[in-house]
Amino acid sequence: MNKLLPPLLSPRLRNISAVVYRNYLKRHVTTSPAFDSDESREVEDFGTYNVILPEEPFVWGVSHITQRPVPSHIVRPQYAVQHDPSMSSETDHEQQYEGDGRITLGSMEEKRMRAAATLAKNVRQYAGSLVQPGVTTNLIDAAIHDFIIAHQAYPSPLLYKGFPRSCCTSVNNVVSHGIPDDRPLEDGDIVNIDVTVYLNGYHGDTSSTFLVGDVDEPGRDLVRMTNTALEAGIDACGPGRPFNCIGKAIYEVVRNTRYSVCPAFAGHGIGTVFHRPPWIYHTLNEEPGVMLPGHCFTIEPSLIQGSNPSVWIFPDGWTASTENCARSAQAEHMILITETGVDVLTQ
Repeated sequence: MNKLLPPLLSPRLRNISAVVYRNYLKRHVTTSPAFDSDESREVEDFGTYNVILPEEPFVWGVSHITQRPVPSHIVRPQYAVQHDPSMSSETDHEQQYEGDGRITLGSMEEKRMRAAATLAKNVRQYAGSLVQPGVTTNLIDAAIHDFIIAHQAYPSPLLYKGFPRSCCTSVNNVVSHGIPDDRPLEDGDIVNIDVTVYLNGYHGDTSSTFLVGDVDEPGRDLVRMTNTALEAGIDACGPGRPFNCIGKAIYEVVRNTRYSVCPAFAGHGIGTVFHRPPWIYHTLNEEPGVMLPGHCFTIEPSLIQGSNPSVWIFPDGWTASTENCARSAQAEHMILITETGVDVLTQ
């Protein structure tokens, strides 16, 4: 699950009212995958798929969504304890962190980190086995929830800043943070499933974009290119390498293609805290700092069809869609910097 970076919305979409929101959709969003850019007047063919839009009448926020229960014996992260009315805690909701986030290699820290990452990988693979036409993302979320709890872990997205589900499911034009719902997956969809687990005090985080049935070639190519971009970012890692090499490597892969990288989301340091520095930007950047042994972080680029990487947010306050309804795909791994190189913990 990625770190949301401000500013997320373009100025014309900030503090938008329901009426303005509806009018915006009528003017700018159609079920056609092609769009006519105001700037370039170039029509881009994004393939054949169904656009995901918020249901009407709009429901603002997520307070209407009932969270799945978690047995009391499952150890929760602090933010979940604070939000769970059945638990008592005086801990602040905001996660606190200090230092540079490095773990001691060869220690119990590393062992627990690797165990959390391995479980996350297993959950991601299990989630992929559930993807098929006719299955709702809500059912996938329920299965993932039970799978994680059966392994004595907590689904990290649940109650993180109020998020109401146990994973994120982002379909077609949804870039990130899609909330599992009762829409059945359709033949030709692509869906990113982003899972994070909290096991023995450590978070494990990974995601993949899955093909639903018979996906057209533009959709398949988007997913392939996203995986290639992630691999390029991983190849740029190593002790002593600048963090901004990751964004440069992804840029070199994506430039001069039919895709763009969404700048609204970033990878992040991970461990006992879900999101913390170092922040991993997937575009060209001047972020300071170098990778050192013991750094653990995610790389999770979101690629978007076409040249417009802008996003806007559904009324639920979470679901981020491309502005022009082009498709997006994302892939994510956890990276541990070692003394001699890099280990991909969720591969």
